[in-house]
Amino acid sequence: MKYMLIMRADERAVEAYQDMPFDEVIARMGAYNEQLMKAGVMVGGEGLSEADEGFVVDFDGEEPLVTDGPYGEVKELFNGFWILEVSSKEEAAEWAKRCPLGPGSKLEVRRVTGPEDFPADNEWIRKEEGWREELGTK
Repeated sequence: MKYMLIMRADERAVEAYQDMPFDEVIARMGAYNEQLMKAGVMVGGEGLSEADEGFVVDFDGEEPLVTDGPYGEVKELFNGFWILEVSSKEEAAEWAKRCPLGPGSKLEVRRVTGPEDFPADNEWIRKEEGWREELGTK
């Protein structure tokens, strides 16, 4: 089963990382990624750019509204993610606990849904399965 580890940070964590040498941050995350890859559990993962480079699409009105970042009042920012293929929720939690993050950081761990979570006879589920085969992303 797949789990997504979503990295979240508050202002305290952001300030702490700004005070750390960039090479040290990269080395710590690189070592963690190496452990995940050598264990054969890492499916993917990426960092996210600064929040002010992003934008928000708001669906509250009749038409979606696009606004530039930052996002207004923010208590936590999403900084990146990993997707792991593991045998259990407990294994996902063990890997999450090894992540080299400090105070002010959190990892939200969510199971990634798969075909088994949807009715196999649904038209759109069958179409998506075909598209994934065509794209080689299955």
